[in-house]
Amino acid sequence: MRVGIEILPEHRWWVAEPKWRAAEEYGFHHAWTYDHLGWRTLVDGPWFGAVPTLTAAAMVTSRIRLGTWVATPNFRHPVSFARELTAMDDVSDGRFILGVGAGGTGYDTQVMGDRSMPPRQRADRFAEFVELLDLLLRQDRTTWQGEYFEAVEARMAPGCVQKPRLPFVVAANGPRTMRIAARYGAGWVTTGGDRADMVEMSSWWESVAETVGRFDDVLAAEGRAPGTIDRYLNLDAAPANVLTSVEHFRDVLGQAERLGFSDVTVPWPRHDGVFAGSEQLVEDIAAEVLPALR
Repeated sequence: MRVGIEILPEHRWWVAEPKWRAAEEYGFHHAWTYDHLGWRTLVDGPWFGAVPTLTAAAMVTSRIRLGTWVATPNFRHPVSFARELTAMDDVSDGRFILGVGAGGTGYDTQVMGDRSMPPRQRADRFAEFVELLDLLLRQDRTTWQGEYFEAVEARMAPGCVQKPRLPFVVAANGPRTMRIAARYGAGWVTTGGDRADMVEMSSWWESVAETVGRFDDVLAAEGRAPGTIDRYLNLDAAPANVLTSVEHFRDVLGQAERLGFSDVTVPWPRHDGVFAGSEQLVEDIAAEVLPALR
């Protein structure tokens, strides 16, 4: 089991830098930041871009893997984004992971004047987004056309440090996006079921188990062996805070492991509001839990 931590891009760098350094020093296996133009209740507060944040994080760390949680086609084009990805992979010396998802509704779609797409169209656009990114990051030159995206003689030299390209961790809860994860992903990440009607952790764990079963079916249908893809569980999607005590976190890790997950991610606690909690608990987990996972 590997544990990653998400650091929201809401702080000026003099505040954020120690958190990224600490994530590595504490022994977290990977660290992520949200890739949004604005996010939910924090939309009116401070917010910085994911790409420069991760680039800066790469400059002050040397071992921990870094990634987007998660990039979407809501406001990104594969050609320009691929250039940024190759730069981050280079600056991090091959430590970058692309967390990628279809994108939902909300501020990221509204701020640029776009209409929200129904789920089927978002899945179609996502399929094109991932396929074209895959080609761009593998090839020196790409020409490709779809309904939503196009590339004309797109150059990508010098390419990724990681070969044949940097790894994709694909967010997917439904069958169509799961197929994308099975085809292109080094990892698959899920949030479990819809949280709208879930208030109990037991119900959420049941939904996670059901989602795992559906993903196993998709892997079989795509002819991919289950052990060839890492499985990430996004614990900030749980209906209750998983960072309440060291023992509770151990229980959560055990449950995730029993369901076949190789990785989990948790948010760095904030002082108030969303993800409110104690930073001391992060230190305690680093001291009492993470050493046993190395």
